[in-house]
Amino acid sequence: MEGPNSFEARPTKILARCTANAVSGIGRFALMVALALGVGAAPAVAQTTAHGVVSGTIRSVEGGAPLSGVSVELVDGDRTALSDERGRFVFNRVPVGTHTLRFHVIGRAVLERTVDVRQDGVSRPDIALDAAPVSIDPLLVLLGRTRLSEGIDRSRVPGSVHVIGPRALQERPVVYDDIHALLREVPGVNVQEEEGYGLRPNIGFRGTGVNRSSKITLMEDGVLIAPAPYAAPAAYYVPIAGRMSAIEVRKGSSQIRYGPSTIGGALNMVSTPIPNRFSVMVDAAGGTNDSRQLKARAGDAGEHFGWLFETYQSRSDGFKRLDFGGNTGFDLQDYVGKLRVNTSLDARTYQELELKLGYYDQVSDETYLGLTEADFEASPFRRYAGSQVDVMNADHQQVQLRHFVRFPAGVDVTTTAYRNDFARNWYKLGSVNGSSISGVLSNPGANQTELGFLRGTTDGVDVLSVRANNREYLSRGIQTQVGATFGDVVEHDFEFGVRYHEDDEDRFQQEDGYSIENGRMVLTSPGAPGSQANRVSSASAWAFHLMDRIEMGALTLAPGLRYETIDFERLDYAAGDAARATPTGERTNSMSAWIPGIGALYDVTGTFQLFGGVHKGFGPAGPGAGEATEPESSVNYELGLRSLRAGSSVELTGFYSDYENVLGTATLAVGDAGDGQVFNGGAVRTLGLEVALGHEIEAGIDGAWRLPLRASYTLTQATFQSGFDSDFGPWGTVEVGDHLPYLPTHQFFASAGFERGAWSGRMTASGTSAMRTSAGQGEIPAGQGTDSFVVLGAGLEYEIGPSATAHVAVENLGDSRFVVARRPAGLRPGLPRTLQL
Repeated sequence: MEGPNSFEARPTKILARCTANAVSGIGRFALMVALALGVGAAPAVAQTTAHGVVSGTIRSVEGGAPLSGVSVELVDGDRTALSDERGRFVFNRVPVGTHTLRFHVIGRAVLERTVDVRQDGVSRPDIALDAAPVSIDPLLVLLGRTRLSEGIDRSRVPGSVHVIGPRALQERPVVYDDIHALLREVPGVNVQEEEGYGLRPNIGFRGTGVNRSSKITLMEDGVLIAPAPYAAPAAYYVPIAGRMSAIEVRKGSSQIRYGPSTIGGALNMVSTPIPNRFSVMVDAAGGTNDSRQLKARAGDAGEHFGWLFETYQSRSDGFKRLDFGGNTGFDLQDYVGKLRVNTSLDARTYQELELKLGYYDQVSDETYLGLTEADFEASPFRRYAGSQVDVMNADHQQVQLRHFVRFPAGVDVTTTAYRNDFARNWYKLGSVNGSSISGVLSNPGANQTELGFLRGTTDGVDVLSVRANNREYLSRGIQTQVGATFGDVVEHDFEFGVRYHEDDEDRFQQEDGYSIENGRMVLTSPGAPGSQANRVSSASAWAFHLMDRIEMGALTLAPGLRYETIDFERLDYAAGDAARATPTGERTNSMSAWIPGIGALYDVTGTFQLFGGVHKGFGPAGPGAGEATEPESSVNYELGLRSLRAGSSVELTGFYSDYENVLGTATLAVGDAGDGQVFNGGAVRTLGLEVALGHEIEAGIDGAWRLPLRASYTLTQATFQSGFDSDFGPWGTVEVGDHLPYLPTHQFFASAGFERGAWSGRMTASGTSAMRTSAGQGEIPAGQGTDSFVVLGAGLEYEIGPSATAHVAVENLGDSRFVVARRPAGLRPGLPRTLQL
């Protein structure tokens, strides 16, 4: 039996990632894993039965689109697999003989097929399923609505879209399930690492800027998931990538479905679906820096009912070394439960109701304090004593209730009500001896006394100021999408959507004074709660969109229109006023925008398409904006070609964007004061090229070897088209032609893998050119950039049997040392060589 996300049947999956330098750290845990592997391997060693492979593809009868999310059962082997985004499924180590395959959709068997398996051979059934069964697969949230006949068929998408599906996620294990590392293979995606684990991602698309992923629309299962996407879009919470079944990236004109930000694109993280039959999966790992990880889930489905319970837990002592000792890692727990009731699949009007509940808790010993240039050269993983009390405590609760109904006339309606509560208190050093930590580390020569306090080598009374960034967020709303298909010669796929959304950010912050005594911080001047910041920012928004995909033979047009109307309010209260009876200041502003777009696709040969599009981009300024601050806007163009053949794919896309009133927000994360002030930065022009390549080689007798190859490349140039003076730290004084900070010109990803029977493995390489840390042009001056780097990764997996696998993986195989950022304060290193077992 198999977990619903796996590409092959592996209900008990024991990942083993460790090396000699990690053995002492994992102790009894490593011994426990080794014993489990020995127990699982014992019957496999004695097994002498001849085996083969069953590898097939599932497509729709109408149109031949690949179908993902179909459960395939190897009946006499009591094993299941889930079809991936290409419709492919595989069973390794199948005993020689005749076997029955059974195909399920939402718990109901819809087709059976027999296959003959030869020794060391590969059986390749090609399966066509009728489009009548309904599949409510979250993978379709961005690629279309919930219809099985559409599948994940990129050849019908008039624009740039990329999906990292279940199989790809399984094939490329990433230590700590870092979302940054996973997204590096998607062209056009820009990331900036911060703490090495991806707990607080910085993601942007096509040069939008990456800080706290605030300029993309971030979703889980098609629902806004950032803590307060309108009032405070900085994403201090992002769903754990390790519990996702797929990650979707949409850029181009069709992204106007998804707001509030349509500047760059939409990132949708697809949670584990309810399985089609009873399944259990356990995945345990341990490794470097006493890292431990557990993924476990169980679920079942019948004709009218389904359920799933899942947990993800991870911890590490951290790879940085704190002066005078202490942890620099994290400990997190994540729980999700789902319940579904549905009518019979053959009901004239099909309906289903699904409830999802989630809880997340994180404690991470993370800081904004980096290193000076000299200290980084001497010891890049050092952490100063002045950050020893820095810690983030965060928890998140989510509730989603979704109803889907499909009427006989080809009309479907999906309605989702949602609520997300997020609370976090990031207690971290903000200043030393009255100077900001960013100012001290950027000019260490003039701040030797302050550096002594930070390093703990000089005693001082009340010289360290630690801010309790205590904030609570609420995000809630309801959204409905109505879809209809009609037409014969000219086919229409029409969609109307409406969403009402409310969110707010509640800041109740204080600063505490610490002394440093013999390298230890001692609390000497506790601050009063609410004395540093005491305010509530809120937003309410209506959003509407209309889209129509019009197919006229080889030509597909996708016009669309979005309308957003938003009301912002910010209420400031007196320092320490917990009752908040009367605000001392009030700031309100409203804005609305019409956001049109159109995409086009021309099918030249059936396997080769040309596509393009143009759309307006819109980014609201938020409640921190002054009266003179304008929303960010852009006009975005893309033009590309796509070739999708059996076993290979090529996609090239050129993009060009004209920005006006580009926005920057003064936060501690960018090294500014953290007051939330919003700045306009004039005009920006961005242009670039995206390349994505994929090819699968089958070698040996009957294709017994499978060699998947992937590569991607992104070229991006973003320059200011107007000069100005700004109090926003990363910009400062800007001249025409200056390049935007934290945006690499070149970035690439490549991977090569193999599959042969019970063995599989993969090598990866990813890298970027150096990035500026402040606006400028020409050669990057010393001390004003990050390092260029190339990072290698590797993984090896052995299938012990139909119910267990062992897996070894490593990140940063060459143990490269490099600077990934100079913000918020000082130099920050990338993740060193890390292994897990």
